[in-house]
Parts: sequence; C-alpha cells; structure tokens
Amino acid sequence: MQAMTDATPPWTTLAITGASSGLGRALAIACARPGATLHLAARNAARLAEIAAACRARGAEVRDAVLDVRDAAGCAAWVAGMARLDLLIANAGISGGTGGVSEPAAQVRAIFDTNVSGVLNTALPALDRMAAQAPGADGVRGRVAVIASVAAFVAAPGAAAYCASKAAVQRWAEATDATERARGLRVHAVCPGYIRTPMTAVNRFPMPFMLEPEEAACRTLAGLRAGRTRIAYPWPTYAMARIAGAVPLGLRAAVAARMPAKPVAEA
Repeated sequence: MQAMTDATPPWTTLAITGASSGLGRALAIACARPGATLHLAARNAARLAEIAAACRARGAEVRDAVLDVRDAAGCAAWVAGMARLDLLIANAGISGGTGGVSEPAAQVRAIFDTNVSGVLNTALPALDRMAAQAPGADGVRGRVAVIASVAAFVAAPGAAAYCASKAAVQRWAEATDATERARGLRVHAVCPGYIRTPMTAVNRFPMPFMLEPEEAACRTLAGLRAGRTRIAYPWPTYAMARIAGAVPLGLRAAVAARMPAKPVAEA
C-alpha cells in the first residue's frame, strides 16, 4: 500500500467525466492509488481504455464507461450504479469559436448541450445520490466539482457560447453550494486558465500562463481539499479575466476585432 501524504486525495470513490484526455485524464491519474475506486467516463472508447489501464497500474479499482453526458438517462443510470460516491468531477466539455464571423447555430447548441446540460445530467443525480449516504473521511456526504473556466468572467466576442456556458455552470455551482451545505454536500466551481490540451492546441492567439494538465489537476485537487467554493487559477489569468470583464463592451469589441479569432469547432 502507498503511504498517505498531504497531497493524497482523501476521497476513496470518485467519478470523472471527460476522463480520456486533458484535465480529466490528469485528474484520473492524480487520484489513482490503492484503495481508490474510479468511475471514469468518456465518449472515446480507445482513449478511455488507455487511461483506465494506466489508473489500474497505479493500484486503483477502475470502472470505465463509454458515456455521452448529453444523454440524461444514461448519466442517471451511470450514477445509480455506484455503491458510493465521494466526489464527482463534471469535467466533460467542448469548445468552439466564431472564426471571426457569426457563430454557427449548431455549434452554439452543441456547446450548451455538453457544457451546461451535460454538467447537470451528472451533477444533479450525483447530489441526490450523495445526500442519502453517510459522511466520508472529510466529514462531507459528497462533493461535486464543476469544471468551468476563467472564461466565465468575461464575455469574449470570439467565443460567445463557450464563455456563456462556463458562466452558467460557474454561477450554478457557487449558488448551489450555499444551499446544499444543509444536506451535508459541497459544490465547487473550478475555473482554470489556459491548459495545454487538444482543446487549446487549435488557438491562434496568445495564451499566457499556460499550465500543463498535471499542474492544473494538482491545483484543482488542492482547492477541493481546502474546501474552496471557487477554485480559480492561475491568479494572473484570473485577475486579467476579471479586469477584462469590467472593460466597457464597446472597447472590448474593438480590441477583440484586432485579435486572431478562435476557430470554429470541427464537425
């Protein structure tokens, strides 16, 4: 058995959506250890099998499921099949820009379906499931961590649907945390800056203070252990987003018109 350290996640049963790449993959690896049970879900079966094998090699019990978070019934059944759930990380999400023109309607709907409805499809049944169980080692019945973004704090013209979707789940998580504490539950809004993932690899604009997925996973888990409702990092990117969000809309639009546009998502 591996020795427990201050950096060891205190939760024994975790569920992570979007676990096959990027931050989700890094979180799965960071949480994999003997005695831990990981429920990992993603749409890509091949990549999901790879990360499941890597987590098993670290001693964790892994139950992987090919799952589309837009499938509400499938998500509810996934959560219902867990004997216990200490922490759900609603990480699955997609991105897409305007390409400098009007954002395609299909892309707008796809982003909201995944980033908002997909979060609720897992978070809501998880909260109800957690409310019926005994408190865990941290004294909480269960936690839900919603992966939002620092983009939640600024309405960037080049990524309207993405920013709006992340703002929606960030505000939902923080407001819900205040009320769910009465049931012994916690809800956290995780708001990372730029992370080196396939999602950011297509961007043609500057991405300052870029983090590797492993560093982002460490910061996320540290924030959860500390019990912070809003976990925003790195602080320079968060500060810039808050400042940009306070800039007059006309000036913001003028600046955005001079910046390279975020590409439209591939079909």
